Amino acid sequence: MSQKTAMNQTIADWPPLEIAYQGERLAGIDEVGRGPLVGSVVAAAVILNPAMPIDGLTDSKKLSARKREALDGEIRQKALAFCVAEASAEEVDALNIYHATHLAMRRAIDGLLPAAEYLLVDGNRLPGHALPGQAVVKGDLRHSAIAAASILAKVARDAQMLALDQRHPEYGFARHKGYPTTVHLAALETYGPLPEHRQSFAPVKRQLALL
Repeated sequence: MSQKTAMNQTIADWPPLEIAYQGERLAGIDEVGRGPLVGSVVAAAVILNPAMPIDGLTDSKKLSARKREALDGEIRQKALAFCVAEASAEEVDALNIYHATHLAMRRAIDGLLPAAEYLLVDGNRLPGHALPGQAVVKGDLRHSAIAAASILAKVARDAQMLALDQRHPEYGFARHKGYPTTVHLAALETYGPLPEHRQSFAPVKRQLALL
């Protein structure tokens, strides 16, 4: 498979998942924000309504910001249930990013009303919730509920970065969304870490050591 073909994949291009659950309260779970140097890691859980299908669901990274925002509104309107939750930068530092990500996922799952009965989680690990479920590698490309969760999480975290950019425009958060780009690393070196930066992440830790 060529790189271009891989980039253009949709849910329809994958074989159907074998899911050990046949009811309607299946929740897709995904997260955004493991790699950035700043801000919360955000997770979302979504139970879609089979009677109200949503066209165009796929990995949020493959969508334009305008398309993500349109789908975000449609998901919120049509889903049986959804919840967006997070783990703060302080929790990332205290727990590490792996455990903080799973904490955010569990918070999103617990916020669903009606509650989920089965979980489909993007990635290769379940988040340690009591509900049964399965981890799905490339899940946001393989199941619409996970794709919907990825969109809600991405829109929510991007909004946080735009708000942070309003307060600290010199860091360029609106452009790089907190990821360790050349622009972000240069700003970090010039202006130093903000309270919102993850102090346990190496580039931030190095700058803090210089203070």
